[in-house]
Amino acid sequence: MTASTVGRSLELYFIDGRPDGMLTAELFNWTGHVLLAPRTQLGRALARPEAGYAGVYLLLGEQENGDARLYIGEGEDVSARIKSHDVNKDWWTTAVFVTSAANKLNKAHVRYLEARLIEEAKAVGRTPLDNSTSPARPSLSEADVAKMEAFLENLMVVLPAVRVDAFIQRARPPRVSMENPSPSAPRGVIQAPTFHFSVKRHGLQAVARLEGGEFIVEAGSTARRQWEGAVTGYTPLHQELVRSGVLRLDNDHCVFTADYAFASPSAAAAIVAGRSANGATSWVTTSGQTYKEWEAQSLQETSGV
Repeated sequence: MTASTVGRSLELYFIDGRPDGMLTAELFNWTGHVLLAPRTQLGRALARPEAGYAGVYLLLGEQENGDARLYIGEGEDVSARIKSHDVNKDWWTTAVFVTSAANKLNKAHVRYLEARLIEEAKAVGRTPLDNSTSPARPSLSEADVAKMEAFLENLMVVLPAVRVDAFIQRARPPRVSMENPSPSAPRGVIQAPTFHFSVKRHGLQAVARLEGGEFIVEAGSTARRQWEGAVTGYTPLHQELVRSGVLRLDNDHCVFTADYAFASPSAAAAIVAGRSANGATSWVTTSGQTYKEWEAQSLQETSGV
């Protein structure tokens, strides 16, 4: 699913004034409504009117090994379905209700949304699904398909804002290297060079570029076969990339099968090295300039100092 580049206005309402409690999320000019509730507050959530609407729902929690887990379902009365899961599923800790203002989604709509969400979650491969089957998309009119795809596009903006990251796709299609910047680049924009990171001891070579605010390691780069350093926040990310196939095991190392966007140079360096690493100094240009030095120079040139 392609994301729109148009800005959006999102309203989050923390129902009891706590950031870890129930909250609602709505986008301006979107009929969708999202309610997130910890399982400990399920009774209050189910008492809300939107909980009885037709919609889709997400159950989030962890497996016994600590990995994230997700279940996606639908119902004409979302509350009835979640009550059933409260009895039959012990692992989940958070429920997300996705409905529409004035209860305008019908059974075919929510079945379509459920099927598409399962497709998207599997395509991203970020979070293992508890669903045992992948339902087929129901038959909808061309107009209704367009409406539901637009609904999904907005939903994909809202879900990360309420801490649901199962649908964030960080794999990127290959792009032309930015080592030779385009002559048509906007005036005043500093083009980023290609950055390289090598770990000679393990024969690792990685190439990355800065694009659209993302630090993207390019396909074909190599990384450690498994995480070797002390456990950090990047440890599960390495495991996730291996599980999802972004990192493919190849003899004594891994190979990036697709371009992958990281939140920072240090996150990218850590995955390549299999341990914590300072991305500001690990990544260097072909001329030997570190990322930190390049960034400082770019800021100086941008500010005209």
